[in-house]
Amino acid sequence: MRREGPARNDGPLCPLPYTGEGAWGLGKPLKPITHPLRADMPIFLGAEGPKNVTMAAEIADGWLPLYYSPYRQEVYADQIANRPAHFEIMQGLAVNICDDVEEGLIPVKYNLALYIGGMGAKSRNFHTELMGRMGFEAEARKIQDLFLAGKKDEAFMAVPSSFADEISLVGPVDRIKDRLDAWRESPVTSLLVSTKNVDQMRQVAELVLGEP
Repeated sequence: MRREGPARNDGPLCPLPYTGEGAWGLGKPLKPITHPLRADMPIFLGAEGPKNVTMAAEIADGWLPLYYSPYRQEVYADQIANRPAHFEIMQGLAVNICDDVEEGLIPVKYNLALYIGGMGAKSRNFHTELMGRMGFEAEARKIQDLFLAGKKDEAFMAVPSSFADEISLVGPVDRIKDRLDAWRESPVTSLLVSTKNVDQMRQVAELVLGEP
């Protein structure tokens, strides 16, 4: 990606150019046509299980969590304790600026019902397990049971508002402004904000930066 020369890889898994069985012998290394904005392109890992998060802190430049609560930092504290100084944590965060918190959490809860309830197998759903580690084990199993039984609306209703609220920013502007403090005090270095429209994105930027 630095484009300092043709792309070559002499490793056993994906050699470039390929010279193994069935090769025509015509391949040659080429310089990538992509022009990155930076030569030292960072590598981030999306990881959820404790072992994978530990690995991310050991070998990557950053971590992309799925669910993270700034109010439960102990959940991943051990895994990121020895992260290097340059290590970044970029958390995806749904933001919904609205008057009614419970109504604003509806999209977050539907998304949680899908992932907690329907992703993975009954015996091995990493999202369900994470919600359990975050203090909602009984609720996570109930959501999964309902979803897998085809009762998707009931699974949605079983998602605790308190859990959905911890991993998102929902409500009036003043409430979101106050709850941003918890994220500032967490190990998270950047928020990947998802909002309903451009105006809300602009409002979030103003809240974070403290100026229009």
